[in-house]
Amino acid sequence: MSKQIHVGAVAVGGGAPVSIQSMCNTPTQDVERTVSQILRLEQAGCQIIRVAVPDMDAARAIGPIRRRIHIPLVADIHFDYRLALECVRQGVDKIRINPGNIGSAEKVRAVADACRDRGIPIRIGVNGGSLERELLQKYGGVTAQALVDSALGHVRLLNDCNFDDICISVKCSHVPVNMAAYRMLHEQTHYPLHLGVTEAGTPRLGVLKSAIGIGGLLCQGIGDTIRVSLTADPEEEVRAALDILSAAGLRKTGPDLISCPTCGRTRYDMIPIAREVERRLQGCTKPITVAVMGCVVNGPGEARAADVGIAGGDGEGLLFRHGEILRKVPQDKLVDALMDEIDKL
Repeated sequence: MSKQIHVGAVAVGGGAPVSIQSMCNTPTQDVERTVSQILRLEQAGCQIIRVAVPDMDAARAIGPIRRRIHIPLVADIHFDYRLALECVRQGVDKIRINPGNIGSAEKVRAVADACRDRGIPIRIGVNGGSLERELLQKYGGVTAQALVDSALGHVRLLNDCNFDDICISVKCSHVPVNMAAYRMLHEQTHYPLHLGVTEAGTPRLGVLKSAIGIGGLLCQGIGDTIRVSLTADPEEEVRAALDILSAAGLRKTGPDLISCPTCGRTRYDMIPIAREVERRLQGCTKPITVAVMGCVVNGPGEARAADVGIAGGDGEGLLFRHGEILRKVPQDKLVDALMDEIDKL
């Protein structure tokens, strides 16, 4: 089990539930837009939010933003240690910075000391696209070992400053390399791991890559906090993360919709019905299993295992609840009948 750190009020590692993160795509110095986006992300289920801090104006916005939101705030910083120190002064909950990139040992120690004094953890975030040149030359490109070596080198810099409140990520866009690096770190360190597949792409393929790269590791017991990186609205990242945690059996904060793929035995127009049920379940937070099944072969059995479900026939369907057939319902009334039963649960 990994050691536990605290990002604000959120525990990460040490057996705590896997937390969901995202990152704002607004200019951080635009406090109104950034706060507005964070509040929407909170509603979507985000538990930790990160913002870019490219300059001092952005660093000085950390305090005003933090005071108006309800989840921990992380500052993403590259190269300039003074930005990290200002974010600490502004009350940030976590710093994401690679100490090897900020200069002299004195600068690293200044950041480590400031974070230690305020109880602020540091995430070491290694990316395949920004690996050190010597590691790329040593290993002939972006490899799992190169990612791990980079991360552990940054860890040593913080350990030399008597700082150990650390989280690690080793992200790249190539899923097998990404997963291998995390497995190696899981075996070699006790630090909590922030999982993600960087630059995963647009939602269609990006969610698939993340489901494999993040979900596969979670199913092996690896990972303590996650971010799904998509070329999309950050709210889509949060929804995808919730789905991945649900599919991995790690979260029950909403309905689990099961539906069969249909076949030649199906005697009703099931596909649009399943899509409509999925649409109407958005926003539902009940931890229930809902079944939309196509025929009498697997349908009744699957529906009986669900809290509530329907199984189709010729122009009509059966409505189930906790394994009991309630009644037959005409096809055009199936979704309404199903949603009524869900409301009663």
